[in-house]
Amino acid sequence: MTTSRTAVAALLALGALTYTAWALEVVLTTDLAPAHTYVSELAARNQPHGTLFRTTDLFAGTLVWAAGLLASLRLPSPGRWTRAGWVALVLFGTATAVDSRLPLSCAPTADPACAAQERAGLLPVAHSAHSVSSTVALCGILVAMVALTLTARRNAPRAPLARSGPALVTLELAATIWTLAAIAALDAGHDGWGLGVAQRLQVGVIAVWLGALAVSLLRPTTPGVPLGDRVPDVRGRERVPSGSGDTRP
Repeated sequence: MTTSRTAVAALLALGALTYTAWALEVVLTTDLAPAHTYVSELAARNQPHGTLFRTTDLFAGTLVWAAGLLASLRLPSPGRWTRAGWVALVLFGTATAVDSRLPLSCAPTADPACAAQERAGLLPVAHSAHSVSSTVALCGILVAMVALTLTARRNAPRAPLARSGPALVTLELAATIWTLAAIAALDAGHDGWGLGVAQRLQVGVIAVWLGALAVSLLRPTTPGVPLGDRVPDVRGRERVPSGSGDTRP
């Protein structure tokens, strides 16, 4: 079990790190304004570093997919929230990897000609499909964040995820609402309301949450038993088997 926890934590940590590759735009020449453009536009086919960002997205998705799959198969799942969380994480990883294979053709927020082609439906199918895979990825990570944070707070209240999870979930929801409002404003002809800032906050919080989950799997918290080893007694209440261990999500 310890080996499985370590493997899942390592995969999550590497996935979180790779998922922040968009921050390389600070040192790379992209010709995109971070405050006003989608993060995914960095990986557009016509961007100078598109291959780099598509590759890091593929690695990030694959690493998180592997972490979620391994956790769902090898780690204890004490309840429906835990199971739902790991499955949702698998969905997020899968959709993120698929997202990297369905890149935008160009950068509509920075290129008026691209935006006009997008509105006219003249761009390849992959360009339109990108929004679908991105939406699936977002739904998956939101479910995973809520479910696994609830699991941590219930079963390992001193774990880093239990302490930081609620704030991160709240921040992620706020960033998501801001992003959706900014997209609506952009579609209505306004300046986008800081779309780039909102989305970079959104993906940044996801990476921090993945890191907190990874640390929680490794870091000892309160004395007890491994998550999922609680069993009901004859009166239907939980009892803890004899022995010692730790309670980690």
